[in-house]
Amino acid sequence: MLKTDAYGTAAGSEPLAPMQITRREPGPEDVLLEIAFCGVCHTDIHLSRDEWGFSMYPLVPGHEIVGHVAAVGDRVTRFKVGDAVGVGCFVDSCRVCEYCAAGEEQFCNEGATLTYNSKERDGRNLTFGGYSTQVTVDQAYVLSIPDGLPLDRAAPLLCAGITTYSPLRSYGAGPGKKVAVVGLGGLGHVAVKLAVAMGAEVTVLSSSPSKRADALALGAHEFAATADGKVFTERAGQYHLIIDTVSAPHDLNTYLSLLRVDGTMVLLGVPDKPAVLAATSLIMRRHTLTGSFIGGIAQTQEMLDFCAANGVAADIEVIPMSGINDAYERMLKSDVRYRFVIDMDSLRAPAAA
Repeated sequence: MLKTDAYGTAAGSEPLAPMQITRREPGPEDVLLEIAFCGVCHTDIHLSRDEWGFSMYPLVPGHEIVGHVAAVGDRVTRFKVGDAVGVGCFVDSCRVCEYCAAGEEQFCNEGATLTYNSKERDGRNLTFGGYSTQVTVDQAYVLSIPDGLPLDRAAPLLCAGITTYSPLRSYGAGPGKKVAVVGLGGLGHVAVKLAVAMGAEVTVLSSSPSKRADALALGAHEFAATADGKVFTERAGQYHLIIDTVSAPHDLNTYLSLLRVDGTMVLLGVPDKPAVLAATSLIMRRHTLTGSFIGGIAQTQEMLDFCAANGVAADIEVIPMSGINDAYERMLKSDVRYRFVIDMDSLRAPAAA
């Protein structure tokens, strides 16, 4: 076993702190990844603090992992030492169910093995995430980071990127389509960049008028503030697709009114209260309300290749590992534009111990 420096917590009431974990030695199909950067997702906060009620401790967060291959097993054919690679939200699945066979491993009938806070396929050992210096992953669940994507700015694409890319692709964002992105945060800012790169006409809808300049700088064609409610009358029936990234409770019916006939609204955020939905919001103009959850390995690689070809990367603030608890508090105040990324060299440094 490999002793690995990490940051994690032993209980939901405790802050993250240095700890040492073990990783398996690379098996025949495994890649040992020396982690360079790990993005910080809001899910990391929820799970670290057991806000969803199913956290398992000790817990090491992080599922936006990038770095370089340090070693490979003797049957690894896809990667070699030195390659730039990434690991996203899951690291294994059953591999034989209909969804795994279709490249939709995130929907594995037996449950995908999540990068952290999950049980390995043996049902005994816990997985630990990317707030650490290295990780061992089967080559089938490792992604290639294309040339031209800076590693630090690529890290959030392993979650925020695929979470927004998948519904944009699935529901036809492209030339001739009007797309609205609700919320301009970690997910929303990537959604804007991707939709613009796909050729769609993009509007950002936000309750914060102060985000207008940022939205336009990210490439959005229009910005509309929603706080006074006028937008729901003025823009009724305009959009082919709405990507809703907001996790705070909000009235879905008002946003559905912005869709054209046969328009689709996709939920990506997870509010803590159930939504109230009027049937007429769907029936009267044949609207579709749906949700989306990351993507499979093949689509995630497609997303990374698309981003490299079109100059899309996350806007980030790089922090040392020791700054993670402060970063969590800032995230809760929306005080980041737009994703924190941890520099893992700060964990390797002697001062971090």
